[in-house]
Amino acid sequence: MKSKPAQLVLILGGLTAIAPVSIDMYLPALPELAGDLSTGASAAQLTVTACIIGLAGGQVVTGPLSDQWGRRAPLLVCIALYSLASVLCAAAPSLEVLVAARLVQGTAGSAGVVIARAVVRDLYEGAVAAKYFALLMSVAATAPVLAPVAGGQLLHVTSWRGIFAVTAGLGLALSAAVLLGVRETLPAERRRSGALPDNLRVFARLCSDRQFAGYALTGGLAFAAMFAYIAGSPFVLQEAYGLSPQAFSAVFAANGVGIVAASQLSGWLAGRVPPRTVLRAGLTASCTGAASLLVVVLGGVGLGGVLPALFLVVGSIGLILPNTAALAMTRWPPAVAGAASSLLGLVQFVIGGAVSPLVGIAGPDTAVPMAVAIAALAGAAVLAFLSTTEPALESGPERA
Repeated sequence: MKSKPAQLVLILGGLTAIAPVSIDMYLPALPELAGDLSTGASAAQLTVTACIIGLAGGQVVTGPLSDQWGRRAPLLVCIALYSLASVLCAAAPSLEVLVAARLVQGTAGSAGVVIARAVVRDLYEGAVAAKYFALLMSVAATAPVLAPVAGGQLLHVTSWRGIFAVTAGLGLALSAAVLLGVRETLPAERRRSGALPDNLRVFARLCSDRQFAGYALTGGLAFAAMFAYIAGSPFVLQEAYGLSPQAFSAVFAANGVGIVAASQLSGWLAGRVPPRTVLRAGLTASCTGAASLLVVVLGGVGLGGVLPALFLVVGSIGLILPNTAALAMTRWPPAVAGAASSLLGLVQFVIGGAVSPLVGIAGPDTAVPMAVAIAALAGAAVLAFLSTTEPALESGPERA
């Protein structure tokens, strides 16, 4: 079966969107969930943490498995397991069961994120790969914007359990889409025969590749700056700057549109401008926005200065992530694309997860910790780019 490019991008975009949908769609229902399960707000947040841990750790498993068994079979199994875990979430009788089901849901959902990137690497390389990574991000970047809105609307007609039933249905729909619309992109003769020691050797070789590690770290640090914004902005913009929940949603949506627009621009530039040049422009925009944010926060300029700076930081991700992925993954052959994709995702989630709690360290009434964290991460991303990557090695030798 032959996959049409537009159809393939939509399906892979849907698979990539599993992560933000799983994390964000039920957030408006957290207070109701906590009351229904007779637990506190902090305990209810464990259900978010469990999903993020599953999404991060699962990538290390599902990526190498797809290098050994092909892309379709692991993807179909994991998405079916995602649907089953979603059903368990909907039926969970206690917080403990829900946390366990969310861990499984995140672990299974990680396959969509990892294998979608691996499929692109199987089919494309260089500027063309950068174009398709940008298209993937355009489709997937709308999920964090729409998911909380959709979850809030669903609460008018159902409970938090109904939201998990919807994610189960999403998993089934994606399973059908993969079955009908995605062919196997890694033939048997190009697969690795793997055991745990072999997988560990592949990870070690990827990490020892200075260029790959540099691009992974650059993308991970820039992504963590956006994570700091996601974690801090609900409190900072509403508590420190007085935005209503509706106004905050509008700002969040506008920044999401910025990512989509930048991703579209990155896709249009692919083949016209070298990926490294586009990446440099994205990092420049991110650092400019981060520095501006720090200046206006410390200077007490107010919301009028904060919002444009945040828009620049968040929107720049649409230029950075597609090109760090393309530059890192096309250095290695498709036989290890799953492992390479899993490492890229792991770096992003680990750094982002580690930084997120720091943005509220001084309480909800000040934007300073968030601004400092974003500025430090954006600066570190630029430093990683300049110190660990070299233009002459942009298309390094492929290694099995």
